[in-house]
Amino acid sequence: MKFFEKKCVLFFIFYSLFFVPAFSQSNDNIREQGLITSDPFWRQALGGEVLSLPHVQAQSAVVALDGGNIKAYSTAGTPMWNYSARGRISPFITRSREGTSYLSRTNGIFIAVNRAGRELWRRDLESPISARVVIGWDGRLFIPTEKQIFCYTASGNRLWSRTFESNLTAANLNQSSVFSIAPKLDRSGGILFAIGNDVYRIDQFGNTTMWKSSYEISDKRCSFIFLTNLQQILAIFSDGSMEILGVGEDWYLGAQSENHVSLLPMLPARPIAADTDKENNIAAVLNDGRLIFLSIDEKKILWTGNSHIREMINNGGRPDMEAEVLFDARGIYVLSRNGATSFSHEGRRFWFSYLQNAAAIPAFGDDGVLYSGGRDWILYAYKMEDRVLPQRNALYGPLPDGTYGLGRPGIDNNIYPLNEYEKKSQLEIIRTAVNSGQIGSNEPVWTSFLLRMCAGQEPIQSRITALNLLGKIGSYETIQWLINVYRNSNEPLISSAAINAIGSIGVDPEGVSLQAFSFSISQDHVKNEHVLTAIASATGALCRFSGPPLSEMGVRILNMLSAVNQQPSVRRQAARELASLR
Repeated sequence: MKFFEKKCVLFFIFYSLFFVPAFSQSNDNIREQGLITSDPFWRQALGGEVLSLPHVQAQSAVVALDGGNIKAYSTAGTPMWNYSARGRISPFITRSREGTSYLSRTNGIFIAVNRAGRELWRRDLESPISARVVIGWDGRLFIPTEKQIFCYTASGNRLWSRTFESNLTAANLNQSSVFSIAPKLDRSGGILFAIGNDVYRIDQFGNTTMWKSSYEISDKRCSFIFLTNLQQILAIFSDGSMEILGVGEDWYLGAQSENHVSLLPMLPARPIAADTDKENNIAAVLNDGRLIFLSIDEKKILWTGNSHIREMINNGGRPDMEAEVLFDARGIYVLSRNGATSFSHEGRRFWFSYLQNAAAIPAFGDDGVLYSGGRDWILYAYKMEDRVLPQRNALYGPLPDGTYGLGRPGIDNNIYPLNEYEKKSQLEIIRTAVNSGQIGSNEPVWTSFLLRMCAGQEPIQSRITALNLLGKIGSYETIQWLINVYRNSNEPLISSAAINAIGSIGVDPEGVSLQAFSFSISQDHVKNEHVLTAIASATGALCRFSGPPLSEMGVRILNMLSAVNQQPSVRRQAARELASLR
């Protein structure tokens, strides 16, 4: 938690994106009510001090170190790779669903590293990131820097940027900050954050709304703010009081009116961390170490439990007051530098444990392992429980909570000009905006226009231009549409352009593109030299971005394309792509 000297001492925006599959539960494997003091499941020397909590995902744990390196370990403790940024890095690292790590050097160089430790691309943002990058539903990146919020595609193309007068530099970079709360993904796929006493909401297309909280909370210090299911704003204050401010689409106006204020029960102490689930339940840790579980809809506290922080206080200790709450299908977890605690949703405490010399708040993985970076430059992994939070594909992170609706063209014919001159003029307008990195709020309309262009009966060159622009806009929601264009077109130049657009997007965590390529080649459906060369190029691009296991399928495709029965130009391109993956 960050403390500031403004009207709002703390803000926190949190949004839970947890899908709730069935999971195996064995009470025999949960050490109920117990203090766990077992030895680490494994440990690895890091060669530096951990800057922030480990990021556990895609069957691996990644840590950022003060020497400018990020290191990855398998969940079994095997060292996987070590990437050096060749300079100091900001204490924030974010991983996308397919395992790509995003980090920033302190000179503003922003870097993407794939799950195999290979640098994909870098951009100069002119100032370092000031909080963790937020990953959107289609892989887009919301990047906060000192005075700007950028939105980039996963392949490094800028979609829009927003500039703020206030300096957003994070406090844990030892500089002044007015970021009361760093950006978090909200329930509509945009971001929500606070600067000073103002709350901002920016959607995925850069549309910005500001809510000035001083009308309702000028006499109280706000601790947390987040959105509920009904797009209401819940404010939790440092004195323990709570209010719901604003309703629906009129959330800004509602915040100014007492007609929409709904009082919630008073918390018995100051909250220091909190999280919420999809059912509008809140789990909040208080500064006395208790965990409070309350229902927004019922407007009452459902249960209270003692975390490891409370146990430490009761034993005369002075615990660290920085904490995090993890709320998922298995239960509720309280994490701090001093240890961790597990609760069921019904309030039963399963276990708690103490940590010593942790350099940052630990991370709790879907596999029941607690990962902690020590001040002794060692990463520790503790097996806390055998319950596993399964995913549809365990090789990747959780599925996004929704879509932005970019995968199909809209039905509004007013956005689609009738004559060729207007269509070419619109293409030029879109190309200029794409190349300047300021697509912004035009993205849904322009994407719809381009989808219709590339699948219609337009001149070939116009369709190729539309396909190239879709690749640069870079939403993987359009990949299935591009696959259909590739499959259904009788014109090799159009098929090749659709394939190249898929390669430009880069992100395909489900591997649907490679499955389509593999089927076409194995069934001998594709014989055109240009199309096969494009498949080789796009396959290499997709494999470089995602790394294994997607690259395993890609290597098989490239081996088929490098066979002696292929044309020389196809074999050469396949060989180049194979060499780039080694």
